[in-house]
Amino acid sequence: MKRNRWAKGHKPRQHISLLERINPDVAGIDCGSAEHFVAVPVGRDPDPIQAFQTFTADLHRLADWLAACGVRSVAMEATGVYWIPLFEILEARGFAVILTNAHHVKNVAGRKSDVVDCEWLRELHSVGLLRGSFRPAEAITALRGYVRHRDTLVESMSSTIQRMQKALVQMNVQLPQVITDITGTTGLAILHDIVDGRTDPKQLVLHRDPRCHASPEQFVAALTGNYRPEHVFALRQNLALFEHYQGMLAECDAAVERHLRTLTAQTEPPSTPLPPRRTKAKPRTKEPQFDVRSYLHHLTGTDLSQIDGIGPYQALRLISEIGTDMTRWPSERHFTAWLTLAPQNKISGGRLLSSRTPASANRAAAILRMVAMSLVRTQTALGAFYRRLAGRIGKAKAITATARKVAVLVYRMLKGEIQYQDPGPDAYDARQRQRLLRKLHKRAQALGFTLVAIDTGELLPAEGVS
Repeated sequence: MKRNRWAKGHKPRQHISLLERINPDVAGIDCGSAEHFVAVPVGRDPDPIQAFQTFTADLHRLADWLAACGVRSVAMEATGVYWIPLFEILEARGFAVILTNAHHVKNVAGRKSDVVDCEWLRELHSVGLLRGSFRPAEAITALRGYVRHRDTLVESMSSTIQRMQKALVQMNVQLPQVITDITGTTGLAILHDIVDGRTDPKQLVLHRDPRCHASPEQFVAALTGNYRPEHVFALRQNLALFEHYQGMLAECDAAVERHLRTLTAQTEPPSTPLPPRRTKAKPRTKEPQFDVRSYLHHLTGTDLSQIDGIGPYQALRLISEIGTDMTRWPSERHFTAWLTLAPQNKISGGRLLSSRTPASANRAAAILRMVAMSLVRTQTALGAFYRRLAGRIGKAKAITATARKVAVLVYRMLKGEIQYQDPGPDAYDARQRQRLLRKLHKRAQALGFTLVAIDTGELLPAEGVS
């Protein structure tokens, strides 16, 4: 342990706070890559602000020092990934750790240093002005680590596919024009022959699957190219990378399934059976091939894949981000606000200055937006909801509104309030028609008029549109 070199001559503030210190036994930590700066209440130690290196032994010594100072709760900023080892050690030692967003704890104008930051965190935490960021339970956090790593593998594998396509284009081999996926059975067989030196189009066309729409003549024309050695070399290495990532993806899926099996063994089975699949589509090649629905139904007691646009893998990604305990959010409004899918109203002087949805890197929100985008052309109630809003407020805002609606359905299903079943676009349109008629009737009644049905000429009573 050592003092911060910038803290020479710095004395902790001795002033009396105007706010009541509701958390007296707290500390503030400014996390860094090489050092963590820690501030404890004045009087708990002759040197209440100290710096600790980020080695594991130093982190345990930091925890020992906090315990010796009588600290019960700790506040730290979410700085990169440097906070994670310290967070886990302090949490395991029994401290209540508050992880705060750096944008929410900006200091007042003036000098800024690591010492001032950790002292400012302690000051805010002592008067109860800090709000902790959401972090799921430990078991879900482990699942989130597996799933996020899997997404990274898929992204890397997609990059290798793009580089293979680039090498084919450089050789003027138009394979993507005759098959939909160059990593399918036909595509991989052709690629292996090319990297092995067999480039005769009449021989390569023998790998053509009978179900391919392109004719053998079109295959021969597409596979006639300029097979330069440097381009074949690039194709060979990227093909090897692709197959390596496939093996790593299979290992990651096995780890995810083992973890899900462990989680389900620790929970009671649900009282309701697993509903039938919403669609009969097979899992995609880049999605886990084991039965994700059964594990998630055991964990949550519901099947999120019954919501249109959410498949089993999307449900797994959502659960890994938000967990299964919806009591962490008092209501669905709190949940959608955390997702940054709700407008952030800025009002001053009685005027609404802005109601834009705040920018965010929330991964769960990104998943829900992708789900909303997949509903654009579907004949579902959610698809009809999007199309109604898109014509009125624009496509971008309609995507956000649809994502919020899906988030509300997810929240209610995980709380056990509903079991979702798509009512269909016709039922949704009929409900919207009834709502519009009620508004028109109230407006006509306020102006001294009444509604008349054009086809029958009969008066439309108020109870007819209730």
